[in-house]
Amino acid sequence: MSGGGTGGHIFPAVAIAQEIQKRFPGAEFLFIGANGKMEMEKVPQSGFKIEGLNIAGFDRGNLLKNIGLPFKIISSLMKAKKIIKDFKPDFAVGTGGFASGPALYIAAKMGIPTFIQEQNSLPGKTNVFNAKKAKAVFTAYPDMEKFFHGTKTYFLGNPIRQNIITDLIDKDLAKEKLGLDKNNLTILSVGGSLGSRTLNNGWKDNFDKLKEKDYQLIWQTGKTDFKEISDNQQLTTNNQIQIKEFISDMALAYSAADVIVSRAGAIAISELAVAKKPVLLVPFPFAAEDHQTKNALTLVDKNAAKMVKDSEMKDEFWNTLSEICENENLRKEMSNNLEFFAKPKAAEGIVDEIIKTVQSKL
Repeated sequence: MSGGGTGGHIFPAVAIAQEIQKRFPGAEFLFIGANGKMEMEKVPQSGFKIEGLNIAGFDRGNLLKNIGLPFKIISSLMKAKKIIKDFKPDFAVGTGGFASGPALYIAAKMGIPTFIQEQNSLPGKTNVFNAKKAKAVFTAYPDMEKFFHGTKTYFLGNPIRQNIITDLIDKDLAKEKLGLDKNNLTILSVGGSLGSRTLNNGWKDNFDKLKEKDYQLIWQTGKTDFKEISDNQQLTTNNQIQIKEFISDMALAYSAADVIVSRAGAIAISELAVAKKPVLLVPFPFAAEDHQTKNALTLVDKNAAKMVKDSEMKDEFWNTLSEICENENLRKEMSNNLEFFAKPKAAEGIVDEIIKTVQSKL
């Protein structure tokens, strides 16, 4: 297994490995990651072994930093070859990120069946490159064949946390558990694991309007802004606004929400689709190749979400949010349309196809 750099690449790889492990308890796994990246910590926490390559991406911001890149690529290819030769895998799965480039390239070159899982609606360069030799590509969005010419492409969704699928409960019960009024419209705001200053500022700018409407807010601020926001007594007058640095029980928060405001990361969108709650997406504008905006637009095109650009928050945020909050028919329509993107059995479907392909080669 190889993928990393961000949680969006790591989590699907771990979920696929866990699904294989469930079916084949004796299976052996080896992850290949990039030294210094989050996979070197997260993968062992999930119970899997990982080896690191000294690989980095092309730095567009500081061209001088790229001087050593050819040497890093060559040494990574050599190390990947040694790792794969020693481990002798039956197949390899890549989910994107720096390390999966050399790892999947070498595996394919050695005649090992390779598979790609692409999380975004605009695929990463590593996955497009490795897909040329792959047996199949698994996507989270429809009509992705145009990026992967000549390779079997399956629209199976992103593997998401199992508890999001199993622990969703009745909305009124979830509100009660959180100490919220079941009769008041409740908004959940999530800005990724680190939080989003853009979303935090959006709520601060519109705090009076939120109170005037009597809307309830579950507000995940992230670490950076948490203290400043939670110390502001004006923002924390009663249970109507619940300020949290991090939300550990996301299934409960999704269940309680009438409307969700979120960044547009691939895994976040896949979870939102399973939760089937109307959503306002504010894509992070500095994601690689602006893929969050592409993800959001794919949902907007099917009227499964509304979108506000980061740069337009001051002018558009409250108006767009109000349009959703004040129109129950629109909310129902958006929830229904989200179902198209909901793939709660993504990991199972991906593993079915991998096993089918590998067994046919035996």
